[in-house]
Amino acid sequence: MDEMFESQTPQQPGDNMPEMSVSELSNALKRTVEETYSFVRVRGELGRVVLAKSGHLYFDIKDESATLNTIMWKGNASKLPFKPEEGLEVVAEGKLSTYPGRSNYQMIADKLRPAGVGALMQLLEERKKKLAAEGLFDAERKKAIPYLPRVIGVVTSPTGAVIRDILHRVRDRFPVHVLIWPALVQGERAAAEVEAGIRGFNALKVGGAIPRPDVIIVARGGGSIEDLWPFNEERVVRAVADSEIPLISAVGHETDTTLIDYVSDKRAPTPTGAAEMALPVRSELIAQVQTLGGRLTRRLVGTVERRKLELRSASGRMPKLDTLLQGPRQRLDMASQRFGGSLSRMVARKRGRFDAAAGGLRPAALRREIAGKRAEMERLAARVQPALGRRLKRLRDALREQTRVLDSVSYERVLARGFALVTGADGGLVRSSGAVAEGDALKLRFADGEVGVTAGGGSGPKPAAPPAVPGGDEPQRPRIRRRTRETDQGTLF
Repeated sequence: MDEMFESQTPQQPGDNMPEMSVSELSNALKRTVEETYSFVRVRGELGRVVLAKSGHLYFDIKDESATLNTIMWKGNASKLPFKPEEGLEVVAEGKLSTYPGRSNYQMIADKLRPAGVGALMQLLEERKKKLAAEGLFDAERKKAIPYLPRVIGVVTSPTGAVIRDILHRVRDRFPVHVLIWPALVQGERAAAEVEAGIRGFNALKVGGAIPRPDVIIVARGGGSIEDLWPFNEERVVRAVADSEIPLISAVGHETDTTLIDYVSDKRAPTPTGAAEMALPVRSELIAQVQTLGGRLTRRLVGTVERRKLELRSASGRMPKLDTLLQGPRQRLDMASQRFGGSLSRMVARKRGRFDAAAGGLRPAALRREIAGKRAEMERLAARVQPALGRRLKRLRDALREQTRVLDSVSYERVLARGFALVTGADGGLVRSSGAVAEGDALKLRFADGEVGVTAGGGSGPKPAAPPAVPGGDEPQRPRIRRRTRETDQGTLF
């Protein structure tokens, strides 16, 4: 019955088509697309542009109504002569493929170029206006190129004809130390390496192990606008603007102009011209020095000769030396005569005074003078000694009187007559019984020591006399704790 029922069921179109899994269908579609569109060339505007850490480049190519996801693998992306930016019109070449994981199609680009020079020129003009508005191209920012640098730094490819031309020109003109910072000058990585070279030279310290350049040359040979595009990148322009070292740009030929030419301190038409701007010709400099030295020598000799003539002319007009000295000589002779007579008279007067003074200083007179002074001193000593004795006796009597008065007012004399000094536990003086409470610890100070006691409560009959001690006439006294006096004399209050 079942077989009859199945045989009577009408067949639908495609019932004999084999079933496929999703993966099988996706892979079949991928093969079909890649075989059908193995090479395509697409023109459009760049949309989203992402450079992954792996080096692969992901971007969109779009027009007014459609968007094409595109991938360029690292090997091709690193060779691009320009930096893809959003809004740039480009032409991409490659093949179409699908991505089964998302059920979409995409383009695998092998080549990418701007859609004509006009697109790049438009982008270049917009970037130029932006940087100019920031003042990076102002003439006030330009630094002077040193006349004779000791060290020249060159940022360029180390294997091209450019560096050979620069070194050859340096040797011909004025041999100095040249530092080369190797850098790519074309391709996707060129802008980053040129920027690193400029900033690297500026980072060198003056007097360090590696000498710091006095001037930097950034050089590259000629090429198309795509080839020279790294020198239009904003990062390179800003590195030149930040450079503290004067910089000469020598990119392309004389007709080529890049943004680095606007921001550099000096633009050379060629790399060889940059070396000529940086250095004078040594032979010409030596010749110039010799010429100037000869002119200076001739000028100096001429000046000396003129001064000699002027000196001879002036000496001829001057009077003779004997004529100039005749009057002063006569005055000197007259003054000498007067001085001689005055000096003789003064010496005679001084000698007379000396003789008179010497007569009064004879030994006999001196001995008499000394004897008189000695007798006078002995009389004064005999009068002074009794007076000193009397003065000393009065002082001793006054000292004894002061000592007696001091002893009479000492509180220890009061204690010696049987009195006691009462103090509290804190050492304060107790002046009345009202200041003492029952159980307070007190100290009684006698003339020969201290006794610690405790105050009793109330007032009662006088305590009975202690019983007589057998075998003795006097009652036994309680023991007291004696303390050695800290000082010989204290204060009563």
